[in-house]
Amino acid sequence: MNTEILTQNQETPIEKKKTIFSGVQPSGNLTIGNYLGAIKNWTDLQDKYNCIYCVVDMHAITVRQVPAELRRRTYETLAVYIAAGLDPEKNTLFVQSHVPAHAVLAWDLNCFTMFGELNRMTQFKDKSAKNADNINAGLFTYPVLMAADILLYQTDLVPVGQDQRQHLELARDIAVRFNNTFSDTFIVPEAYIQKTGMKIMSLAEPTKKMSKSDANPNASVAILDSKDDIIRKFKRAVTDSDTVVRYAEGKDGINNLMSIYSCFTGKDYSEIEREFDGKGYGDFKLAVGETVADSLAPIREKFDALMKDKKYLEEVMRSGADAAQRIAAKTVSKVHRKLGYVGL
Repeated sequence: MNTEILTQNQETPIEKKKTIFSGVQPSGNLTIGNYLGAIKNWTDLQDKYNCIYCVVDMHAITVRQVPAELRRRTYETLAVYIAAGLDPEKNTLFVQSHVPAHAVLAWDLNCFTMFGELNRMTQFKDKSAKNADNINAGLFTYPVLMAADILLYQTDLVPVGQDQRQHLELARDIAVRFNNTFSDTFIVPEAYIQKTGMKIMSLAEPTKKMSKSDANPNASVAILDSKDDIIRKFKRAVTDSDTVVRYAEGKDGINNLMSIYSCFTGKDYSEIEREFDGKGYGDFKLAVGETVADSLAPIREKFDALMKDKKYLEEVMRSGADAAQRIAAKTVSKVHRKLGYVGL
């Protein structure tokens, strides 16, 4: 991709903004893991990059959803995006199912994805184990839909955690395979990995990633939890038999709490250790809970206001989908010409 365009006098090159794409499923209640690992970081990118953020509702149906709940959570996810600081004037915000090109390109790319590649996806194995009575084809092929999500927008960078690297590598492999077959068609995307907060662990099982679908209500902290609930969950967080607040191997629970506290305060681990020198876990858990609750309070307040104005949210959905569709249509048209489809 040409990363420069010229001004009208053709003298001074201007760097073209790179495109970033990402999305979150509207299933379960978004947690501080989603916030720290994704949404909070996105707000720091919106002035530097051309940012496209999607509510990936089509991915959500690989697991059975209650339709009314899926619709409600789609609104809620978009509202959280905006409440957390994503400006619809600076970012393209939309709902995946509102842009049919995602499904169209996913089918095309299915035909350039090897069965063995999908069979090696670790998340398919994990999700199959959790949904043994519903191991559907979509659960197997959704990494191809994810590739379509990314490649549709000629994405340069994808913010991912380590658990999504395998899917991004598949998207890259598919792009390279298609490009090698038909000449350059897709930009081959790179990973954009944040150094902190990219993997927040469960409060109940700190060796496991915090999940919005965890059956244990004390394992995760939702972005929209009340202050009392947040503090209560942190007070119950699993730690260890030690009493010293320090970051060290084997102290998974305290390490996780220190990581969360660091993300919300900007303090490094050494500063945190000094701050709580001579204090026990109880004081530290309370401080983490209060800090998290106070930091999220403005988001909860703005979210409540947005959810009372669904007309505005629908306007954002519609505007975002129109902008996304214009970009996606160009990519699909290019792909279909190269595949040999007859155009009208």
